[in-house]
Amino acid sequence: MNNATVSQGDCQKYVSLMRLTQKGLAELTDSTKRRKVSEDRVAALGGRSIAFYALLGTYDFMQVFEMPSNEAMMQYVLTARRDGHVEPLIIPAFDTDVYGRILMSVG
Repeated sequence: MNNATVSQGDCQKYVSLMRLTQKGLAELTDSTKRRKVSEDRVAALGGRSIAFYALLGTYDFMQVFEMPSNEAMMQYVLTARRDGHVEPLIIPAFDTDVYGRILMSVG
């Protein structure tokens, strides 16, 4: 899929579960600024951040994205990981319409 030809409706959805690293914990007060940087990076790659939540439990944050391709998501993840504030777990997600089409193709 070519990023330049993808409409917003064709974007793949991803869920990112994130754990703060020691660096992220040490710089916790800057997390609002880093979230803005994250959203800007996603937009620059042709995607958008749909939702962001702070969590209790094993993970510290969850972010839901739309990205035009796996390649764009990988570029975002590598850039975010290089910053060193979080360790993300990226999970592709399928909304009910896409899942319904998948089910129909399975028969």
